[in-house]
Amino acid sequence: MDKDKLIKIRRDLHQIPELGFQEFKTQAYLLDYIKSLPQESVEWETWKTGIFVRVKGLSPKRTIGYRADIDGLPIKEETGLSCTSLHEGRMHACGHDFHMTIALGVLTQLVKNPINDHVLFMFQPAEEGPGGAQEMIQTDIFKRWKPEMIFGLHVAPEYPVGTIATKPGLLFANTSELYLDFIGKGGHAAYPHLTNDMVVASCQFVNQLQTIVSRNINPMDSAVVTIGKITGGTVQNIIAETSRIEGTIRTLSEDAMVLVRDRIKQMAKGAEVTFNCQVKIDFGASYYQVYNEENVTKEFMSFVHEHKEASLVECKEAMTGEDFGYMIKDIPGFMFWLGVNSPYGLHHAKMNPDEAAIEFAVNLISDYLHKA
Repeated sequence: MDKDKLIKIRRDLHQIPELGFQEFKTQAYLLDYIKSLPQESVEWETWKTGIFVRVKGLSPKRTIGYRADIDGLPIKEETGLSCTSLHEGRMHACGHDFHMTIALGVLTQLVKNPINDHVLFMFQPAEEGPGGAQEMIQTDIFKRWKPEMIFGLHVAPEYPVGTIATKPGLLFANTSELYLDFIGKGGHAAYPHLTNDMVVASCQFVNQLQTIVSRNINPMDSAVVTIGKITGGTVQNIIAETSRIEGTIRTLSEDAMVLVRDRIKQMAKGAEVTFNCQVKIDFGASYYQVYNEENVTKEFMSFVHEHKEASLVECKEAMTGEDFGYMIKDIPGFMFWLGVNSPYGLHHAKMNPDEAAIEFAVNLISDYLHKA
């Protein structure tokens, strides 16, 4: 597929980032392109703001799945690019514009040069939240076209273009959002004995949370509990009646995630007694770990190692989260990092991946599918 056409698609998509399950313009753009392809070997169906596209194989014995996520982030773009986001406060700061463009490029290659097996492309909404993968694989469409193997990629700003990084086994962590609301009794700052101060309660709780990792998690395991936002009160001379803590939990094992959540619940009960208040807990969206099946991952890594244009890195696992883990929980599959050489990292307002990675990825994945 022509390099300039791929870059145009990426820039078009970069300008219209939309949040999870609101990707209406994005879906329309993808559908317009899919409909422009020869339809003899293509079947497609929409699901919410996502799309399933199956390219029929010449003599199919199985179906191979390929997933591309399509949503953006609530970030105000600061790249200064000519194709900067047209949606105020929204940005493709996680590279999903790249993911979609690469998927369309591979789709086009397969329509022109089909392989023996069916290939199911899944343009998945809401990866950044609240999570679309788990719902998508529960649909009748997915069950009807269910693949025997699934793979996908994620851009990696820290690697140069031409680099593929992955590993068998655990690649991304189990993740969970964390929201806690503290409800007490407000009042005048001069009469603290008549109130239940929720700023004090929530600050104490944040400090206590740090003991979960240091004193409850096995040192041979790993976990992260990060509080990214805390709010409470109205003005300087009124004791806060409510406060809110927002954060994230990341673990390298399912057991550790259960333990962390249980400890938070126990601590919340203790805070209710200590500060004579009410604590409401919401664990929000939770993502299952991305665990690369050993055999298919090693086969892919061997392919990359022998590819004349690619450089293979066997990377370490990361505490990043990806709901793609649900797709390969019960179906063999893998995810890999694609080097895009950006000085700014994922979710940064200035992230600017190198567009040379698009054509490289389209060719690499197309070659892989033809040899798989």
